[in-house]
Amino acid sequence: MTVWVVVGVVGAATIVFKAAGPLVLGQRRLPVQVAGVVALLAPVLLAALVVTQTVAGNSRLAFDARLAGVGVGAAAIAVRAPLPAVVVAAAAATAVVRLVT
Repeated sequence: MTVWVVVGVVGAATIVFKAAGPLVLGQRRLPVQVAGVVALLAPVLLAALVVTQTVAGNSRLAFDARLAGVGVGAAAIAVRAPLPAVVVAAAAATAVVRLVT
């Protein structure tokens, strides 16, 4: 039951937070410095989520096959591979490392 209370509170806080911007700012534009920070929030949060899910273990860091998959996926993105190829390469790298270890 506690989990659902937390989910409800976080959901309500998210709605209030998203509604606060238009209500507080109205028709005004954000300052340039703030707009730059806001533009970077989504990529930074996504990167933090990927890192957390990749190396998070039970109260310790876990460097396992997931890290190899993310590394191969990042390398594939760096060479501008198409998205399906990135996914297949990352999954294959993860599978190979799990098979070997």
